[in-house]
Amino acid sequence: MVDTTMMALIKKQIKIFAVFFTLVAVSPFILAKLGFWENSFAAASTGPKFKAAYAPIQYQGAPLSYAEAISRASPGVVSIHSTKQIPQEMHPIFKDPFFRQFFGDMRGGGQMPQELQSGIGSGVIVTADGYILTNNHVIAGADEIKISLADGRAGIAKVVGADLDTDLAILKVDLDNLPVVALGSSENVRVGDVVFAIGNPFNVGVTVTQGIVSATHRTELGINTFENFIQTDAAINPGNSGGALIDAHGNLIGINNAIYTRTGGYQGIGFAIPVEMAQDIMGQLIDKGHVTRGWLGITVHKLTDDLRKSLNYPKGDGAVIASVIRGGPAFKAGIRSGDIVISLDDKNIVDPNDVLQFASRLKPDTAHSIAVVRNGDTHDFRIEVGKRPTLETQKPTAQPDTKK
Repeated sequence: MVDTTMMALIKKQIKIFAVFFTLVAVSPFILAKLGFWENSFAAASTGPKFKAAYAPIQYQGAPLSYAEAISRASPGVVSIHSTKQIPQEMHPIFKDPFFRQFFGDMRGGGQMPQELQSGIGSGVIVTADGYILTNNHVIAGADEIKISLADGRAGIAKVVGADLDTDLAILKVDLDNLPVVALGSSENVRVGDVVFAIGNPFNVGVTVTQGIVSATHRTELGINTFENFIQTDAAINPGNSGGALIDAHGNLIGINNAIYTRTGGYQGIGFAIPVEMAQDIMGQLIDKGHVTRGWLGITVHKLTDDLRKSLNYPKGDGAVIASVIRGGPAFKAGIRSGDIVISLDDKNIVDPNDVLQFASRLKPDTAHSIAVVRNGDTHDFRIEVGKRPTLETQKPTAQPDTKK
């Protein structure tokens, strides 16, 4: 009886020991899965490992630094300081006839006091002999324009010409061994491309900011007459106007022109004039001192849903003619208000900006074809292009880079 009882106790202890041994044996696996075990043990595990569904994206040729591109371009970006004399406004009390009767003329022999107004901006040296691209609003009305280089040199620049319709201007400075920013191309620029803005924000000196191209071919913003902007989120602030927008290789792709802001400062939406447009304007200003553009003598609007219904044009590209100048090229050709322009010289018209851009590139006094839709039918006309009138008044003194 005792032997039987003893054997039962021994068997029970063996079972307890076996259970305990089993728990101790599996406990490292449980702790490791929970992350409490030492890494050396986890590394020694021979169990199956997680396999990613997709291989990591491999980036080929992406530089860790853009210093080389910046070092090539930044020496050719200059700071521009302009000054002009502005007559001070006399206090109204001094203009009062009663006051002047008793105290005489307080103008000091008719000479109005002058106030010296200064402005800052940026420019890009594009030729070794000293031609500089900048914005017209940076130098408009200036009596003196001084440019400063990153190497410490400075000089007085003269205005070669300006184009108010694109807000571009060309300066010339006589200095030797000038650094030049290489001209690139904006035609293949894509959204997401890395870009850099170089300029003189707030007059702190030449500064570089980085961003990407956030949009291309921005139009109808109301900044300039002719618009085809590169949009970027690279920081552009007052003083950056006229500076360079370069690509990741240090090539010039645009001239920084304006920002959209509700605060007066940078908010991530900046605009640059494409280098191709700047080159065309520069060539004409250097060659003849002004810009010549074609002109049709019409104003065009975007096709809205209401206009489509009223004009019986439910779908399709084009721009509706809002007005035709009597005696102008379009009027003489037989084109009338309400016509929908769908092509110009076989180039399809998508929106009003196309009409403006295509027509401006045509040579005055040359004949071209234009197709319009009238009452649902397509009509072809031959039009003799005129010369576009230039803006005769300066823009407001407020810089475009503070427009809201």
